[in-house]
Amino acid sequence: MDERLARYATELFAPEDAVLAAIRVRHEALGLPAIHISADEGKLLHVLLRAVGATRVLELGALAGYSGVWLARALPPHGRLTTIEQDPRHAALARRAYAEAGVAPRVQLLEGSALDLLPTLAPAFDAVFLDADKAPLPQYFEWSLKLLRDGGLLLCDNAFFHGAVVDPADTSPDAEGVRAFNRLAATDPRVVAAAVPIRDGLVVGVKVSE
Repeated sequence: MDERLARYATELFAPEDAVLAAIRVRHEALGLPAIHISADEGKLLHVLLRAVGATRVLELGALAGYSGVWLARALPPHGRLTTIEQDPRHAALARRAYAEAGVAPRVQLLEGSALDLLPTLAPAFDAVFLDADKAPLPQYFEWSLKLLRDGGLLLCDNAFFHGAVVDPADTSPDAEGVRAFNRLAATDPRVVAAAVPIRDGLVVGVKVSE
């Protein structure tokens, strides 16, 4: 997309308030990995959750809480975002972000490995947002389908993985994990999905009744 159009769309449809801007600035100042979602992607996730009337959302990969604020703000007061983060430093920053945004009562942050914690969760989530490590994405795909309700949203960041998905020379576990997830999302009959070319690509899928 033309850079001017991207800026126009973000400034008009996804302006950051002071809290979101502060979270992003702190993220950069602390030298955290530059992998958090963009404001326009956050707004798209927010709209999608509103569209399905989400009240229970699962996020894998909290980082410093930027995406979680976008997600939690889409929920009603009685809604709940459950987010899993393995890095204790990131978890502490995310909790701070949720408190600053006033959404802490709606967020349950679980620290630890996603593959260890996923079996402990009750099913029937309205949406699952995957933004964690990439190599286990095929396993996260299966767990997402177990935990989603029929008609629930399967959302996955970094569908293009910075171009690696079309680079045959990149055979890293992360690149292969993203490719495998994309193939599953595109071909598994339990999901109807599309890839949205926003930022680094977002897979948007709907779990189909079995």
